[in-house]
Amino acid sequence: MYRKIIHMDMDAFYASVEQRDFPQYRGKPVVVGGSPEGRGGVVATASYEARKFNVRSAMPSKTAQRLCPEAIFVYPRFDAYKEVSRHIREIFHRYTDSIEPLSLDEAYLDVTTDKQNIGSALEIASRIKKAIKEELQLTASAGVSINKFVAKIASDMQKPDGLTFIGPSKVERFMEELPVEKFFGVGKVTAAKMKGMSLHTGADLKKLSESDMIQYFGKPGKFYYQIVRGIDDRAVQAHRETKSVSVEDTYQEDLLSKEEMQQELNILAERLATRLQRSGLKGRTITVKFKFHDFTMMTRSQSIEELVNERERIIQIVNVIVDSATVAGKRVRLLGIGISNFDLPAPNGKGDHGPQLKLF
Repeated sequence: MYRKIIHMDMDAFYASVEQRDFPQYRGKPVVVGGSPEGRGGVVATASYEARKFNVRSAMPSKTAQRLCPEAIFVYPRFDAYKEVSRHIREIFHRYTDSIEPLSLDEAYLDVTTDKQNIGSALEIASRIKKAIKEELQLTASAGVSINKFVAKIASDMQKPDGLTFIGPSKVERFMEELPVEKFFGVGKVTAAKMKGMSLHTGADLKKLSESDMIQYFGKPGKFYYQIVRGIDDRAVQAHRETKSVSVEDTYQEDLLSKEEMQQELNILAERLATRLQRSGLKGRTITVKFKFHDFTMMTRSQSIEELVNERERIIQIVNVIVDSATVAGKRVRLLGIGISNFDLPAPNGKGDHGPQLKLF
């Protein structure tokens, strides 16, 4: 029996909440996070009006301002977003308790069996979307399929306010036609490597053996081999304790100076702080990851007594780590920052801390 999986994803969540609550923002390019002065901030979410100018999440605010001079920069109101997220979660629970939150605005639902005995995952997704629109005046997009991977891709196909169903008989063909850059987990560097090998679609990847995939792409190659065949046995996990949260970026051109590294670490720290604050998490151990031009890797960590999730404090600790690390004269290809050692009393008292995010 196939699973019935729904991936629900709110449309431009933070920006949509701002436009709902403040009529003066409606129909205008709203950027949540960052600042128009470009003082190290990054974009958390951009409204669809801003996205027309290619403003995207995790983009430096300075770049967003250049692309969209008329953008309205709004400081994030995480308490408001969390309250909306709680309401959305309550709507989900009307149909299933098998819910795996990925963030405040995104979750997997397993409705193989549902509380109301509706039986149709497509109908359940439609009802959830309707409830969100009527009760919260917001829109969500949904992907419905037999596994998490395909459902997640499907939810992004008809945004905003979309509903896409990819049934069992269509999954394998769908994966064959999918461009490699659309594969979840394939970043820009891996996608470029694949295209350099004349691997442009899932059908191209399907021509490789499992051992070839692992040889070319390492451990993820095994996952790519399975998913291009429509195989994804990962279950929706309703209660997982977060052990760590991390962000990283790979650069097209190697970083050669400490100043270049510092600039990129500032951006990463902003992204990390945003993820921590929207999840209500604070940690004591900061880890910095370096990958060099020769593909060697190094991680360095620093633990402190207090719990932190603020960008400024994270950067202070990162600076201490970088100053003590031996990176002078080395060409850096990738940087990452992670935080762990959380104090974890659950906000809802039930031990549900959202998704488990690996530290690199």
